[in-house]
Amino acid sequence: MSADASAPSAAALTTASSAAPLPAAALASAATLPARRPARQLLLEAAARLFYAQGVGATGIDTITTEAGVAKKSLYNNFASKADLVAAYLEARHEEWLDLYRARVAIAATTAERVLAVFDAYLDHANFAYEHGFRGCGLLNAAAELPVGHPGRLAVRQHKEEVEHLLATHLAAHLAGRPGPAASPDASERSSGFAQHLSFLLEGAMARAGLEGDDASLRDAKRIAQQMLAGL
Repeated sequence: MSADASAPSAAALTTASSAAPLPAAALASAATLPARRPARQLLLEAAARLFYAQGVGATGIDTITTEAGVAKKSLYNNFASKADLVAAYLEARHEEWLDLYRARVAIAATTAERVLAVFDAYLDHANFAYEHGFRGCGLLNAAAELPVGHPGRLAVRQHKEEVEHLLATHLAAHLAGRPGPAASPDASERSSGFAQHLSFLLEGAMARAGLEGDDASLRDAKRIAQQMLAGL
C-alpha cells in the first residue's frame, strides 16, 4: 500500500521535534511586558490633564485623543459625546478627592482632627504634581465654563454639598463630646451652621490658592478652622 500523501514526512517530524525552545529570558520578558491600559482609562487621564490645564471649552476631541494615544473612534466607543466625557471627568475628580479625604480621616485620632481632615484633603489636592501648575479646584473651574442648568454644574454642586455634609457630621460628633451648651438638643443646628462657615472658609481659600498658585491660603484656612474649633 502506498503511503498517504497527506501524512508528514519523517524529515518534517524530525525538524519539528528538534525545534529549540524559547530562551527563558525571552519568556520572562514577554511575561513582564506591561499590559496596555483600557482606552477609557487613557482618555479619562488625558482629559483630566487637559481640562485642568487648558479648560473644558478650549480642549477639543482631537487634542484629547492625541494626548491619550488612541484613535478618535476609541473615544466614541467609550463616551457618547464630549459632554459624556466631561461628566465622567467630573465624577472622577470627585472620587479622587474622596480618596484623599478617606485616607486623611482614617488616621485622624480625635473628632477635631476628623473635621480638619477635610482641609487636609484639599491641601493634598493642591500639592499634586500638576504638569502646568496648580489652578485651584478643578470642579469649580469646570463649572464656571458650563451654562446655567448644565448637568455638570449640578454634579459640582452636589460634590460641594457632600463636603459640607462631611464637615457637619464630624462637627456633630465633636460637639457631642463637649460639655455644657455644646451638647444641648440644638447641637445639630449648631453643627450645620458651623459646617457652613467652615465650608465657605474652605472654598474661599481654595479660590485664592488657585489664583496664587500655591497652598498658602489653604494652610491659613486650616489654621483659622483650628482656632474656631478650639473656641467651641
